[in-house]
Amino acid sequence: MAALHDKAAGYLIWGVEDGTHKVVGTTFSPAKAKAKGNEDLEPWLNRAISPRLHFQFHELQHEGQPVVLLEIPRAPGRPVQFNGVEYIRVGSHRQKLKDNPQIEKELWRVFETTPFEETLVEENADAGTVLSMLDYPAYFELLALPLPTDRDKILDRLATDRMIVADGAGDWNITALGGILFARNLDSFRTLSRKAVRVIVYEGKNRLKTVREQVGKKGYASGFTGLIEFINTLVPRNEVIGKALRKEVPMYPELAIRELAANALIHQDFAVTGAGPMIEIFADRMEVTNPGLPLIRTERFLDTPPRSRNELLASFMRRVGVCEERGSGVDKVVAQTELYQLPVPLIETAVDSTRVVLFSHRPLTAMDRADRSRACYLHACLRYVERDMMTNSSLRQRFGIEEQNISIASRIIRDAMEDGLVKPFDPNQGKKYAKYQPHWA
Repeated sequence: MAALHDKAAGYLIWGVEDGTHKVVGTTFSPAKAKAKGNEDLEPWLNRAISPRLHFQFHELQHEGQPVVLLEIPRAPGRPVQFNGVEYIRVGSHRQKLKDNPQIEKELWRVFETTPFEETLVEENADAGTVLSMLDYPAYFELLALPLPTDRDKILDRLATDRMIVADGAGDWNITALGGILFARNLDSFRTLSRKAVRVIVYEGKNRLKTVREQVGKKGYASGFTGLIEFINTLVPRNEVIGKALRKEVPMYPELAIRELAANALIHQDFAVTGAGPMIEIFADRMEVTNPGLPLIRTERFLDTPPRSRNELLASFMRRVGVCEERGSGVDKVVAQTELYQLPVPLIETAVDSTRVVLFSHRPLTAMDRADRSRACYLHACLRYVERDMMTNSSLRQRFGIEEQNISIASRIIRDAMEDGLVKPFDPNQGKKYAKYQPHWA
């Protein structure tokens, strides 16, 4: 019902009489209530509801009587099921959604026409509340605009970019776009708190021991620079020896980290509740995971024009320079790993999530055939989108193979062709000046 009426949440109240709305109190206590099988109520509800919602019970006193309020966030992109069945409230009665086709049709229309960014995360807030919840100075700073001294001009400017919308009664509603980009504290917005970025550092190569974990609180736009700086302080560093000096360099290129973090924020699926972007740092790799499956096939990330579920979010992040309009960012990541002669990134999907893995330096001799073939394929993709072709010479440069070891590069190309990843540019070409392209070209 919240989605149908464009509200941030719906509510159930215990302790108020139907019809008269008289406060009569209640003996219901959600903390003590039991469900089937004597299971606690909240975990039972969490398991029965799909997709999961970050609902919350509030117990309070009103007019001297105990009252319980259940706050239920609006459905995130599709109707919510309870034990596999979708329900709707019709008047004072609960009915199956499928038995009300007109309401079902209207509900799906709302889901299809209302992007996540335009949903409301705070309603009927006065000007002071809006400005206390949103980091408006960061908004003006990122857009290189002077900060107005007049409060109404600040609000008007935020409304221009749909960060807030007037509620028609003199107050304001904060949109998900405004909250996710410029929240002073994401915990202030119940439906956004689980979308904060988590950064976790582990000891060694597995998840057995956590060294450090931090959950970001700021909005994505206002907190992005701080996020990247924080990650760079945690990334392991390698010592390299120049002609006269020793110096430490980060294990992974900063540009690659920046692009992967930006992609995780922008391209996540906000309909996947209970999960947010996560960056995990291990001794030998870094994994960047975001909720939601990609809209394009992972093997075509380099050449396919970027598509985002969250166009308003992506557009604003481009305007403030977090990401660029051109490309998906993955081409930059691959180019940077080649420049630093790192193993090729691994892009994979899991249940309702997408993960990109950056690996620390590993000599060619330590790579298996799958690693080498994947690197050869992505090198061919990168050359192709640059309107060029992969050659034995370009692949040797990518891996740092000496010219006298030309046969090693030839073997990698042969393996990649046998694996169906690359193909000759010209089937009749001679071996000496042979060029290669991705299998889909």
